[in-house]
Amino acid sequence: MSASHEPQQNRLLATLHHDQLERVAPHLELHPLPSGKVLHECGEVVRHVWFPVDAIVSLLYVMEDGSSAEIAVIGREGMVGTAAFMGGETASSRAVVQSGGHAFRLPVRHLLDEFHRHGTLHDVLLRYTHTLLTQAAQTAACNRHHTVDQQLCRLLLLAADRLPSSHIVMTQERIASMLGVRREGVTEAAGKLQKRGVIKYRRGHITILDRAGLERLCCECYGVVRHECDRLIADVPRAAATRVGPLLPERPVPRAAGEWLRGA
Repeated sequence: MSASHEPQQNRLLATLHHDQLERVAPHLELHPLPSGKVLHECGEVVRHVWFPVDAIVSLLYVMEDGSSAEIAVIGREGMVGTAAFMGGETASSRAVVQSGGHAFRLPVRHLLDEFHRHGTLHDVLLRYTHTLLTQAAQTAACNRHHTVDQQLCRLLLLAADRLPSSHIVMTQERIASMLGVRREGVTEAAGKLQKRGVIKYRRGHITILDRAGLERLCCECYGVVRHECDRLIADVPRAAATRVGPLLPERPVPRAAGEWLRGA
């Protein structure tokens, strides 16, 4: 394993007690995840799960004509491959790397060995799956009722939560694919945000200049997803949750939100 990438940098793996991590660690393999890499396609049997540490993965629903829309986004707070322990075995969406980085890969059989012990990993994975369902439902509502500008704000905030800096590498074409809109709509929305001074955008590189301003321009969907994630993981042992540093930079947040994602 790389000295700069440790399993505990993933929030779910960080919840494991020492003996649990010792059982899982020998089977974890660190892999580089370049942007655009497909981890699984819809309908494929899930043979490995992925625990990102500094990469972001999008779950996309792909239509027969090739068009797609993002269902959920996964970073170092979660895991790719929930079908492995939910009984479905096959993936219901395409998992593609949105922002390149690294992730630990674990064969499904070893995940299930630990999951069926009904310990910490069992509980936190079920709670995490609930957060994904919440995110998928909120994304569907957002895509139906909110503007492209608001959807872009939501996407950028969710991405920023899962990266160590405010710099996001993401092309307009990829954003359009995730939001299920035309590229021209993304160009217009990004231009508006740049004119307002909340982001700086140039050739696939986005820097968030004013996060508070971006949140004010966003619809309620981002806050709902983040708050529900915090609420569902609230019972994770504090000793485990503090094994790694904060996922988000320290900043004022709503009293009910942000505690788990910030590692409090």
